[in-house]
Amino acid sequence: MGVALDPAVVKVYTVNGEASGSSSALPDWLTRKRELKGKGKRVVREHVEGTIELIQHFDFPEASNKIKTTRDGHHAIATGTYKPQMKVWDLDQLSLKFERHTDAENVDFVMLSDDWTKSIHLQNDRSVELHTQGGFHYRTRIPRFGRALAYHFPSCDALFAASGPEIYRLNLDQGRFLNPLLLQGEGGEEIAGVNTIDINPAHQLFGFGVEGNGTVEFWDPRSRTRVGILRLPRDRLMPVTSLAVPALPGIDDGARTQPLSVTAIASRPDGLSYAIGTSTGHTLLYDIRSARHLAIKDQGYGLPVKNVTWIEGGSRMAGDGYVLSADKKVIKIWNRNSPEVNFTSITPANDINDVHHIPNSGLLLLANEGIQMTSYFIPQLGPAPKWCSFLENLTEEMEDQTTRTAYQDYKFIDRSELTKLGLDRLVGTPALKPYMHGYFVSLELYDAARVIANPYAYAEHRERMVQEKMEKMAETRIRSRKDTNVKVNKALAEKLKREEERARKREERRAKRAQTQPEEQGKEDAMEVDEEVVAGKSGKPSLLNDPRFAAVFQDPEFEVDENTREFALLNPSAVAQRQNRDVGRGRTKTAVEEEEEESDKSSSDPLSESDDSEEGSSSSGSEDSDDAGKLWQDDIRVRMAARASSRRQARPPPRREPKVHLVPLQAQNEGSGRGVDKNATFGQRRSQLGSRGKERAFSRDDSTVRHTTDGGVEMTFIPKTTSSGHDYDDGPAGAAAQKGKGKGKQPKRRGVETFGAGMERGGEEPEREMSEMERRGRTKRRQGMRSGSKNTFRKL
Repeated sequence: MGVALDPAVVKVYTVNGEASGSSSALPDWLTRKRELKGKGKRVVREHVEGTIELIQHFDFPEASNKIKTTRDGHHAIATGTYKPQMKVWDLDQLSLKFERHTDAENVDFVMLSDDWTKSIHLQNDRSVELHTQGGFHYRTRIPRFGRALAYHFPSCDALFAASGPEIYRLNLDQGRFLNPLLLQGEGGEEIAGVNTIDINPAHQLFGFGVEGNGTVEFWDPRSRTRVGILRLPRDRLMPVTSLAVPALPGIDDGARTQPLSVTAIASRPDGLSYAIGTSTGHTLLYDIRSARHLAIKDQGYGLPVKNVTWIEGGSRMAGDGYVLSADKKVIKIWNRNSPEVNFTSITPANDINDVHHIPNSGLLLLANEGIQMTSYFIPQLGPAPKWCSFLENLTEEMEDQTTRTAYQDYKFIDRSELTKLGLDRLVGTPALKPYMHGYFVSLELYDAARVIANPYAYAEHRERMVQEKMEKMAETRIRSRKDTNVKVNKALAEKLKREEERARKREERRAKRAQTQPEEQGKEDAMEVDEEVVAGKSGKPSLLNDPRFAAVFQDPEFEVDENTREFALLNPSAVAQRQNRDVGRGRTKTAVEEEEEESDKSSSDPLSESDDSEEGSSSSGSEDSDDAGKLWQDDIRVRMAARASSRRQARPPPRREPKVHLVPLQAQNEGSGRGVDKNATFGQRRSQLGSRGKERAFSRDDSTVRHTTDGGVEMTFIPKTTSSGHDYDDGPAGAAAQKGKGKGKQPKRRGVETFGAGMERGGEEPEREMSEMERRGRTKRRQGMRSGSKNTFRKL
């Protein structure tokens, strides 16, 4: 139920159809579909619960043409389209009684009986149909297309107005057409047609609204002759700019006047007053005893008036003499004594085709261009009909709710907000009006206090509005990505798309194989292949397209946190790949750093280096994992994959440099070093050893350590018999050694422990080159030549 207009004035309640003022340029079915699509079930349920549907199924598939009620007041009859049909509602039950389809669209109809059982219908294909309780009864035709229909009860004559000067008469008592009434107009001018017919209920005087000349002709049914003609004031009704119409070349010699037509006539039951509606949107009130109009009312839209009705009802109504006039856009109810003031005005959501006022009540029924027919209840106009008397209780409750507002132009605030604004000192003064758990304060005082409490409120509000507009503009930008519905979990969406693509390609390959299979396999194999192909095509809907899981990719509440331990345990490979990507994005090394790294790699043992690097990467990885919440301390596969990928990406394979030392052909001079030169010839080494004599044997370096190819270690040493570290020898070398005791003592190496007779443990053996005597097999150098090729040996 919707309330129109200002609550302080006349209240208009919509009890069927759309509320007034909610007009739309879109069709009714499209608007309703969009509303239901954009609203949830809860909103739709609240909308339905807050709306009153007085009469059930009060609608037509497309539009309604005419609506009327029976004289006993128990039924309502309406015609509409499409398909052309007639519907009857039982008002006592507030429901649809039946519907009946016809061959043509209805123009007008009249109820012949006091109930719904007998009616006569004028169709738009020049046919006249008679309907009874059992259905369609009889059909006849008139010479011209009909425009209006009326029934004269005393003579049983049905009058048909058509596009011509004739008024056709069909006598239902005799069952035949009578001579038509011929309208000759003023001065014998040609009449284009008759738009409306009125029969006065007091003295049965016929009134015909003529098209084109702006006149109303009155005929006496007893003599079947014209008894008077009423000329409308063209100067008052026609706009100044339309008094003269340009003449058609070759047809009119001078300017033509724009036609003025009478489109609606309503006679008051007193038999003296007439209300006449025109094609210019004016309604004129006349007394049958005078040719001068009593009042004139302009609808304001310049559209033809469709309905004019006198609202009567006695003491229970708002008053005698109210007039209802309606065009396609608006309904106006006004007093005949003051037409310039509206009692009320209603603007329906759809264009009006017909308006019917239920006598002695404040209920209006409308036939319009929408699907839902509309009903309005105006309590100030009159009471509710007997069959819907509960409307008065509903409207009284709504009036109590609307008048329950304590103050106008006041703002309600609670005690906490009052303290924030600094108005708590006004408690107990007339400035604050206590109400429930807070106070009512004047809007002016509230705005002033809010500005004083927060001077930047407007700036913040303006910044917030600008931000909202910028966000809306950003949403309307054209983006290259097609997956605009994916706002969160983009990695999951991409993974699902890749899986769908692989499944699609797999199905294509399977279908291709099925097509290329030879026919000799038999019908059974072909049937199995077809079943597989069909099963592949009719797969389950994708997670991306399923509306049940739309929130997974749109609502931030469903976003997957990839930094949690649970995600790492469920997706170890994804975590490893992400870590590898993060490592690959690190700082690149300079040329000097790369050269140093290459030199370190070439000078170190590959096995120990790889072990050290693995330990370093694992330790660094463990430190990072400790900082991130110890995600990978229990997963060995993640560490192994990360270690292998980091070695492959961060460190290229070392270049192997050949460590080949060719023996020179010429003898080299002795070096100043203590040991034997590795490039010296065999003769030089022998002479050097012979010149030294026993001093070589009694030297400090009397122990040698050699690494074998199978990983073993051979150590050769000479046991010592004295604590000084020298044998008992009477030779000069031994004396020199004893004499120089303590002076040539070599410093103790770090990390090396000496025990026993010249044995050591701990520390690392310094890297040294193998001597020629220690070389065996393929490691032994060739003697006396630089080349080791086969051709050189053949020349020997």
